[in-house]
Amino acid sequence: MRRLTCYVAVGAGATAVHFAVLAAMVEKMDVPSFAAAGIGAALGAQVSFIGNRWFTFAHRGHVARSWARFQTTALLGAVLSMFVVAIAVQIGLHYLIGQVTATVVNLLLTFVINRRWAFAE
Repeated sequence: MRRLTCYVAVGAGATAVHFAVLAAMVEKMDVPSFAAAGIGAALGAQVSFIGNRWFTFAHRGHVARSWARFQTTALLGAVLSMFVVAIAVQIGLHYLIGQVTATVVNLLLTFVINRRWAFAE
């Protein structure tokens, strides 16, 4: 349970980066919301990797291997986010509602994958 709590805390910081990039790109740069969701997720993933490697999982294994595995997991999450945001917008919801939905689903899915694969001992 402690790891999940840490994962949520690290994820909150990464999500803040993700949402800030998403909103700035959509509102200020007129980037399509699905693309901005993917870019925000990619940047947030870097924040998340650093926090989860050292704080959540205290992983001391090979950095390159855990980074590659984490990025694969993050890419899966980014694609899922893009898909959920696109569907939300398509059915008339605000893009941030789609992103919040995707974030909750991603939190649970990526915790399990990262714990059992990316940062496995």
